[in-house]
Amino acid sequence: MRHESAPLTRHLRVLRERGHTVLEFRGEIDIAAAEEIVPHLDAATAVPDPRVVIDLSRIEFFDCSGLRLLYRARHRVADRRGRLQLVCTHPLTLRMLRITGLSRLLPPRPTLKAALEAAREQPEATTDPV
Repeated sequence: MRHESAPLTRHLRVLRERGHTVLEFRGEIDIAAAEEIVPHLDAATAVPDPRVVIDLSRIEFFDCSGLRLLYRARHRVADRRGRLQLVCTHPLTLRMLRITGLSRLLPPRPTLKAALEAAREQPEATTDPV
């Protein structure tokens, strides 16, 4: 069951999908967008055992501020024994994820459906060193 909401900011829409909070990033994710997104990301990851999917399928640009958001989400989710999935097909963003090693810690999935299926099979998060 999907519950859609209007965009919270011009860079973020939050949905509920199959028991997961989906943070759908939109447009250009830079330092200004990250400042808008952080409070919503923190709220989604503040609960015990959070189930979160970050969906980057609607981004046009993604810089190191976006990477910091992903690392922040991963650590917050792991600290609360939750599960985090990532949706990403943007070639330059995928390259950034590979270069930084984040793709090993947070493997990108091609669709929301694939991310939700992977979440069912994912063990509890751990706080591996980055």
